[in-house]
Amino acid sequence: METSLKKKSVVEELRKMILAAEGFSAPNGSDELPGDLGPMEKAFPMGTFPLGAIHEFISNSAEEAAASTGFIACLIGRLMQRKGPCLWVSIGKRLFPPSLLGFGIEPHRVIFINLHGEKDALWVLEEALKCPSLAAVVGEIRELDLTASRRLQLAVEQSRVTGFLHRYRPRRLNNLACVSRWNIRPLGSLQDGRLPGIGHPLWEVQLGKIRNGRPGTWHLCWKAGNFRHIAPDAPVKKKVYTHTGT
Repeated sequence: METSLKKKSVVEELRKMILAAEGFSAPNGSDELPGDLGPMEKAFPMGTFPLGAIHEFISNSAEEAAASTGFIACLIGRLMQRKGPCLWVSIGKRLFPPSLLGFGIEPHRVIFINLHGEKDALWVLEEALKCPSLAAVVGEIRELDLTASRRLQLAVEQSRVTGFLHRYRPRRLNNLACVSRWNIRPLGSLQDGRLPGIGHPLWEVQLGKIRNGRPGTWHLCWKAGNFRHIAPDAPVKKKVYTHTGT
C-alpha cells in the first residue's frame, strides 16, 4: 500500500512539472478564476480555468458572436474583481459598451481600441498582453496563423495576463498555440417565475479543445452574477439571444 501511494505521488508530481513546463501553474487561490464554474471545471487541467494563457472563441453567425461576447464578458468580469482593467481590441466596433453592465463589468474599466487592419490589431494585442497590470485582453480578430499565436502565448507566459481571441467567421480553422478553442451558441432563455419578458442568458458552451484537459459541452445560465448548470431538458421560454453588440 505504501509503495502504491509513493508511485501515485511521484506520478502526480511529474504531471505538475509537465503542466508547469507548458504554462500551467498550480492554483494557489490568488491565481484562480473567482467563482464556481460547476461541472465545467473538471475539463480543465488541475481543475481550474487556465489563466495566463490564450483562449480562442469561434463564432459562425451574428447570434453566436453575441453569445460568445457575453460569455467572455462573464469570465473577464470575474478576473477584474482581483486585478486591474481590461483592454478590448476590435476591428469594426461591434460591441455596445453599456451592455457589459449586465455581466458585472463597469464599462469605464475597459480600454477600447478600435482599429481598421488585422496587422495593427495583432501588434496592439501582443504589446497589451505583455502588460502585467491588465486583468485580461480581448482581441476581436478574424484571421490568425500559428506563428502569430505563438508570439501571443509567449507574451502571456511572461506577464500571466489572460487573453481571449474572438474570431468571427474565420476563413479557416487552423491549428494555433491557444490552450483552448470554444464555440458558444445561444439557447432559449429560462422561465423566471411568472414574469413576462426576456429571461436570463442561456448558452450551449462547447469546449472543443483544451490542452491536457477533457473537451465537453454544457448548458450554462448566467444569473445573479454566477454560472448555473442547466439540464438539457429544462423548460425554456421563447427563443431569445444575449445581445451584446450595437
